[in-house]
Amino acid sequence: MTMLNDPSTKYRAFPTIDLPDRTWPSKTITTAPIWCSSDLRDGNQSLIEPMDAVKKLRFWKTLVAVGVKEIEASFPAASQTDFDFVRTLIEGNHIPDDTTIQVLTQGREDLIQRTFESLRGAKKAIVHLYNATSPSFRRIVFNQDKEGVKEIAVSAAKLFVKFAAEQPETQWTFEYSPETFSATELDFAKEVCDAVIEVWNPTPQNKVILNLPATVEVATPNIYADQIEWFGRHINRRDSVLISLHTHNDRGTGVAATELGLMAGADRVEGCLFGNGERTGNVDLVTLALNLYTQGINPQLDFSDIDGVRKVVEECNQIPVHPRHPYVGDLVHTAFSGSHQDAIRKGFTQQQPDTLWEVPYLPIDPADIGRSYEAVIRVNSQSGKGGIAYLLEQEYGISLPRRMQIEFSQVVQGETDRLGLEMTAQQIYSLLHREYLQANTPYALLSHKLQEENGHSAVDAEVHCEGETQHWRGKGKGALEALVAGLPVSVEIMDYNEHAIGAGTTAKAAAYIELRVNGDRAVHGVGVDENITTASFRALFSALNRSLCLAEAKAA
Repeated sequence: MTMLNDPSTKYRAFPTIDLPDRTWPSKTITTAPIWCSSDLRDGNQSLIEPMDAVKKLRFWKTLVAVGVKEIEASFPAASQTDFDFVRTLIEGNHIPDDTTIQVLTQGREDLIQRTFESLRGAKKAIVHLYNATSPSFRRIVFNQDKEGVKEIAVSAAKLFVKFAAEQPETQWTFEYSPETFSATELDFAKEVCDAVIEVWNPTPQNKVILNLPATVEVATPNIYADQIEWFGRHINRRDSVLISLHTHNDRGTGVAATELGLMAGADRVEGCLFGNGERTGNVDLVTLALNLYTQGINPQLDFSDIDGVRKVVEECNQIPVHPRHPYVGDLVHTAFSGSHQDAIRKGFTQQQPDTLWEVPYLPIDPADIGRSYEAVIRVNSQSGKGGIAYLLEQEYGISLPRRMQIEFSQVVQGETDRLGLEMTAQQIYSLLHREYLQANTPYALLSHKLQEENGHSAVDAEVHCEGETQHWRGKGKGALEALVAGLPVSVEIMDYNEHAIGAGTTAKAAAYIELRVNGDRAVHGVGVDENITTASFRALFSALNRSLCLAEAKAA
């Protein structure tokens, strides 16, 4: 098949909303919404390889540290794994007093009962009920008329009341989602939600959450905003309702739809860090929060260490964050164009402390989110006449990881400024060798012994330091982890890559590591050796020595 010349024969535009007196276009967002992360439920169910309990707990702790106060942890009735994770959070005291666990369930009695069982002993919890309400789901999926769909919601809502009453020690909040809201007739969505409200009988002091998902984006963001404003005007007992948004990104406008929905009166947002989720993803909470930040609004989420957050999410989701991702991508604070570089340099020169941020091309100060200024201006294939990374790979088989390209380009740029000349591939490699491969002070690795047994490793490294020989010993699940355990300083491995140089009997291994030493900014190291373990150890010592030397120079 090919694309149609007349797609109107197969697709149709979503109708507009009759709201001539809409007010949202003249509104601005002045405060942060209530944030709810669905990374551990909606995000997890959309992974090729769902997170295990260890990764989910690590992700949970990251969300808590960032400041997310409502976290949808699982669909506990869907699997024993999800049920057990909720129990782990409760029994392990992993839920701070200011954080509320949220769980999801469909409307069947056995699933609802199982869901409430999973929450036994929780101090407070949000139980989230959903059923699809749009015409296509009523007709194609459920073969139900409007009354049948409404009855599913009402019957389930009554069961919520019943099972919550059996656990009075928990502070309950009920949430209902007319799934596929964005494709549902507004008057019917209101009718179903009003019926659920009557069962739950909320008050201004104990509100219910009505979550209005753009389960599939079917229209432009302004139409979704019209839907939200219409709903907020017409829903019963508005003072006892929190209107929540849950937008997906099928049209690529999830962030815009959410922002306009907040302008239209919504109180709360559900989404995922960096936009993970079904199909094209859920709305990106990081982008939303930092968009607010750049408008002078405290988002109530702390992304001061955005790279650390990204590291956790990438490792747990096993999905890399795109280099052009807003705010956190490796390239988003980088200028390749000469005119852009010139404007940014001038902006940094003129920018004064404690004044409004006005650096051209940079909507946010990278330092506010823990990003380095060194990544802002760098040499590329255009300004470097051939490209540093390209020359190293083609001439020497050295394939630098992306973030190390950013770091090393600054080293090359400093050298070109000093020499006032274009550097050849040989000169670039010599600089790499001097800066990374010969970084052997204050610690030089002389030799090492590695023992491996039952999946664990033990390392005894012989190290030269200030005229004497030391032995560093450590144990871990792998060789690098064991070596790190034996170091005399605090080290966190941020990234690691390796590859072969050449082939056959003359092949060598190249290892690249990104370290944080004593909490300082991340620094890279390189190691090359015939043995991959030795290469990785040399890379670690390279980064360790470079970081310590940079810290010493900074202190001086």
